[in-house]
Formats: sequence, structure tokens, C-alpha cells
Amino acid sequence: MTQPKRQLHLGLFLFSTGYHPAGWRLPEAATDGAFDPKFLHRVAQRLEEAKFDFFFLGDALATSPDMQHTFPSQMVRLEPFTMIANIAAVTEKIGLIVTANTTYSEPYTIARQTASLDYLSGGRLAWNVVTGMDVRAAQNFSREKHWDNSKRYDYADEFVEIVQQLWDSWEDEAFVRNKESGEFVDGSKVHRINHEGEHFSVAGPLNVARPPQGQIPLLNAGTSERSRDLGAKLSSAVFSGQILLEVSKQFYAEIKSKAVAYGRNPDEVFILPGLVPLVGRTKEEAHDKYRELNSLLVTNYDVTPLSARIGIDLSGYPLDGPLPDLSLSVLPGDEVKWLVSLAQRAEGHEDITVRELFHYFAATSRGHLLIVGNPEEIADQMEEWFVERAADGFNICPPYMMGGIDLFIDLVVPILQRRGLFRSEYDADTFRGHFGLSRPENRFAKRAALQGVGE
Repeated sequence: MTQPKRQLHLGLFLFSTGYHPAGWRLPEAATDGAFDPKFLHRVAQRLEEAKFDFFFLGDALATSPDMQHTFPSQMVRLEPFTMIANIAAVTEKIGLIVTANTTYSEPYTIARQTASLDYLSGGRLAWNVVTGMDVRAAQNFSREKHWDNSKRYDYADEFVEIVQQLWDSWEDEAFVRNKESGEFVDGSKVHRINHEGEHFSVAGPLNVARPPQGQIPLLNAGTSERSRDLGAKLSSAVFSGQILLEVSKQFYAEIKSKAVAYGRNPDEVFILPGLVPLVGRTKEEAHDKYRELNSLLVTNYDVTPLSARIGIDLSGYPLDGPLPDLSLSVLPGDEVKWLVSLAQRAEGHEDITVRELFHYFAATSRGHLLIVGNPEEIADQMEEWFVERAADGFNICPPYMMGGIDLFIDLVVPILQRRGLFRSEYDADTFRGHFGLSRPENRFAKRAALQGVGE
């Protein structure tokens, strides 16, 4: 049987004010999109017109005005389950990813909410599983302290297992709805899960029927060993944050290898790095926009984090002077050289200053690759990462809105389509369908069938 040709998967990671910290300050940029339903509808419908795989909503459970100059788009935003329900009503095909935190939720509640949204969206939902990194969240949920990584993932492992069992607690054939006999459901096909574990006691069944997709796809992100294991074991897609091709290739190979070790098909685990495409109709236009964005940064130019990142103390170097000798770095490998190379490409010249390296670091401090260039240059780098097996697709993070995503859709996507790298039409209408994933068999029905064979 001939395997279908591998194609890119594209989604949008919503930063309502743009990924660049100063993106909202551009004259043409939106500033209040996070709370404007018309803006959110326009974004989702624009993505659907371009045949994107998904629209992704992140979430956080704490905030502070101190974030306004570094993460303004993450400072305040709508609750994702409510927002996705609204977006589902104005779209038909695009996948919808909702973020839910296992550390501060209950499995039964998340199972109900996700199953309900899968119905409301017609089978287009996926769940981004997070355990939470912000220690301030504990104070908002009556906790004395935020749990460490190990405890959070122990909790998450059990949490996800319960949710998946609850999704299966109603078999597909459970509903009889026989008006003549009066039988509405076949009770033998509705199951208690009777989970008794270290952290949870959940009887079930769920009071929502099995979701349209059977099992709602899981996604996750993170760099810790536990997050990588979770992704390889359970996720349909893993979001990554590498900015270097070789590092991303290593991450890609590691997750695929771990998936095989868990008995999974590695082609059913998709690696999706974050990508910040700053597109200009010409190279010069792109570089001008990049410099304009950086000129709007509100910063005191504290180089301490950048110094740690490159392994060279920059505090004694003038901001507008040349970079020090990179061989002075105390860090092993060539990562520092690669980071400087990316900053040079973004600026459009090699003799960059400490200030210009700081600007690139500030624009990418959340770990996603920023590419500045004309449409062909952006498409070329995306294709390189795809062909080199550093990515199966990308989680697009526009540097500003709406122009950042409009230019990408209007100028870059057609190039990817002409090269045969990205779809021109949808051939499915569920999240699983967009990724070529089959609907899994119900675990209780499968168990009953196996018992029947053995009798």
C-alpha cells in the first residue's frame, strides 16, 4: 500500500497582541483583540480559509501587571473553554485546541468539558495538557505552594488516564432509543471506571456520551524529561521551542524513538516547533519591520539573562559596540554561534551590536524561532526544517496582529502549496482527520470482544 505523501501541519498559537513584546505598539496593530469576539472570529475564519490544521489557545492561572513589557498577550485573556465554544460556532473545519491544567483541575470536570466541546465542534477538539509552571497559581487555588515538577507529572499521569477512561465509559452502541420497547440505553454498554489511585477516586461513568472522535487527541509541550515522556507516550502532537535546526532534529528523533519504545507508531506523533515569521514583501521591508518593532520595546537593557544565555558577561560592553569574542563563552558547543547567526540574519547584516543581539533575544526569549525575510525565504526555512526531520509542521506565532498572520497567509502559504508541502483543501473535518489519525476502538468494547473470543 502506498503511503500518502508527508505534508506540513500548520496551526496558530494565539497571541492577541502578537508574539513580539512590542507588537501591540505598531500603529496598525490590534490592542484589545483578547476581548473582542469579532477579532477572534476573524482570526479563526482567516485560518480556516487558509486550510490551517488548528487554532490553539494557551492559558495561565495567574497574572501580574509586571508582564506588560515582556508578555502582554499572556497577561489577560479569555478563559479557553468558553472561548473555544464561541469559536466553534463560527467555524466548520479547523481543529480547535484548548488548554487545561491538570494540577488545578479535576478529571471528571475536564472529561465533561472536553467531551462536550468535541460535540459542539463536530469532532474538532484537542486538549493541550499542561501541569503549570507559574508558582503564583497556587495562591489562586488555596494551595500553600506550587508542586515540583515530579509531583505535578505524577498527578498528571493519573489525571489523564482517568479522563481517557471516562471518555470510553459509554460505548458507541450504548444508546438504543427504542420508542416501542421504551429502552433508551443498553446498560451493559455503560461502564463505571471505579478508579482508586494515589491521587484520585473516580467511579464514573461520565454523564456525556463518548466524544465524536472517540478519544480526544492530546498535545503537550515542555523540555523536562517527564514532559517528553508524556508526549511520547500519549500525545498526538508535541509542541517544541527549539530555535536551532540541529537541536530540533535531536528533539524530533528523541520523541519519535521514545514513542516506538512505548509501542506507538512514530508517524502518529507530530513534532510542531513554534515559529515566529516576520514576513515582508521584500527582504528590506521585513528587516525594516523588525527594527521598527525593536525600537518600540520598553526595556532597561538588563543584559543579565542574555549573558547567561551566551555564557559571556556582557555587562562591561557598550550596547552599541561590537560583540565580544564568542570564544570567550563558557558554554560548550556551537549554540552561541548559532544564536548570533540568527540575530545577524534577522538584522540583515553581520556586524551586529550588543543591543541588536539583545533585541533578538528579547523577541525570542520564550523559545520560538524568529525568521525575518521575504516569503520565499520564510518558505525555504520551513521546508528545510520539514525535510531535515526537525519538524512535522509549525505552531505559527505572528509577531503582531493582524498583519503578521495576514502576510503569512497571503504570501507564504501559497508558496508552500505550490511546492506540494501544504494542503489546498481540507480532506477531513475532524482534528484526528487533519492529522490522518483513525478513531480508536472503545477500550470496554474491545475488552468484551476479547473475552467473547476466549469463551
